Amino acid sequence: MPAWLSFILEIFKLAIPALLVFLTAYYILKTYLDKQLQLKSAEIRQSQAQTTLPLRLQAYERLSLFCERITLPNLLLRVRRDNMTSGELRLALLLAIQQEYEHNITQQVYVSGQLWEIIKIARDESVNFVALVAEKIDARSNSKELAQALIHFLNQREATAVEKALLAIKKEASTIL
Repeated sequence: MPAWLSFILEIFKLAIPALLVFLTAYYILKTYLDKQLQLKSAEIRQSQAQTTLPLRLQAYERLSLFCERITLPNLLLRVRRDNMTSGELRLALLLAIQQEYEHNITQQVYVSGQLWEIIKIARDESVNFVALVAEKIDARSNSKELAQALIHFLNQREATAVEKALLAIKKEASTIL
């Protein structure tokens, strides 16, 4: 056997076990590092959840409060004064609804897009309801007439968009708890 062939055989005798050791170490190290990456990612997700969960719950609370504040009986109690005309009351109601909405608009970041659309529909329905009923009342009449008409028409309705929004808020909040 020539010397160069025995030299190559010796190299293979040393290289093959070294290659097997290298591949085994590589596989074990890669598996370990992948597991560490998964654990770190899970820790980051958990810490983010711990940070955002209170914010999301607070958003649901604020949106629930928003819905309660734009219900017509509550609006009338807060906004109506005895010396107002129907036109002034209409304007005050619409302004109060818009201000409540603007005050809570940032909460859309913490809730689903679908829930935010429901909230906007509730706001729009409240605005449209006030405007529609106010059209039937003389703007110069006492605000008591408009308030009574709003309550009368409200009592004839089955479920308002605000009530549906409150249910949607409760449903979505229950999914994260």
